[in-house]
Amino acid sequence: MKRVAIYGWVSVAVVLVLAAGVGSAWLLQPARRALTQADIDAAVLHTLETKSLPSRTARAAEAVRESVVEIRSFPPVEKIAEAASAPEARRDPSATRPDTSPPASSSRWAGDGGDRAGDKEQPAAKSEGPHVGSGVVVTERGVILTSYHVIAGARRLEVRFHDGHKSEATVLQAIPEKDLAVLQPKSIPDDLPAATLGSSRDLVPGTEVVAVGFPFGIGPSVSAGVVSGLDRRFVSPDHKQDLDKLIQFDAAANPGNSGGPLVNMDGEVIGIVTAILNPNKSGTFLGIGFAITIESAGVSVGSSPF
Repeated sequence: MKRVAIYGWVSVAVVLVLAAGVGSAWLLQPARRALTQADIDAAVLHTLETKSLPSRTARAAEAVRESVVEIRSFPPVEKIAEAASAPEARRDPSATRPDTSPPASSSRWAGDGGDRAGDKEQPAAKSEGPHVGSGVVVTERGVILTSYHVIAGARRLEVRFHDGHKSEATVLQAIPEKDLAVLQPKSIPDDLPAATLGSSRDLVPGTEVVAVGFPFGIGPSVSAGVVSGLDRRFVSPDHKQDLDKLIQFDAAANPGNSGGPLVNMDGEVIGIVTAILNPNKSGTFLGIGFAITIESAGVSVGSSPF
C-alpha cells in the first residue's frame, strides 16, 4: 500500500512539473502586437506596388459575363424564299435584308447584327441568315431578358451560352411597345449564374458603365463609358415605337448589342441596350446609345421573370 501511495504521489508531482513548464513557456512568449491601421495600409500598398489588379470595368464585366448570351433569330422560310427569288437580290446580296438604315438625323435599333454577305457574290438565301442580338439571364431557371426587335418575326430562336452550350428558345412574353421580350431556353448549362439586377435610380451623368454583348456577332464583347444623360426619348426608324425614360450612354454599341446588359461598376444590370442615335446610313456607333432602365423592364414584364 505504501508503494502504491508513493507511485501516486510521484505521478502527481510529474504532472505538476509538466504543467508548470507549459505555463512558464506560455508566460515567457512575447506579447503579440496589435494590428494597426498603418500595418494594413502598408500591406495594401505593397500589394498595389507588386501586383497588377484588374480594372473596375474588368471586374464589372466579369461579374456579368457568364450571364450574357448570344441570340440568333432565324427569319421565316417564306421570307428566305422571297429573297432567293428576287432578281435584284442575286446581283446585290445586301438587298436581301430590309433597309433599316435611318434617314439623316434619325435613330436606329442597336440590333440586326446578322451575318451579312461581303463583297463576294453569294446565293441570296444564304445572305438571309440569322439576325444576331444579345440577352442576359435573369433567373436561375435560365429566363432571358432581351429586346423585342431582336426576336420579332423569327420562326426559330437559338441561344448560345458562355460555355458554348446552344439551345432553342421560346418566347415567354413579348412587350413590343417597350421593345422587351422574355425567353425561356429548352436547356441550360449546369450552374448557370443569373445576373445581379441593380437600380438606375442612383445614376447621374458621368457614372461609369459597361455594355456587354455580341456586336456584329462577335463576342462577348465589352465596351466601357459613362452615362451621358437620363430620361431620354427614342423613336424607332419605322415610327411604330416611342420609348421614354431611357439611359443615354457612350459605351460603344453596334448592331448585335441590342438586348445585352448595361452594367454598373458593381457588376449589376441597370439597363437593357436598345438603340443608337445615328444621323447617317453607316449604321454604326457614333457616340450615343440608349438603354431601357431595369426598373422599366421589371414593370413591363411583371412577375414572370422577376
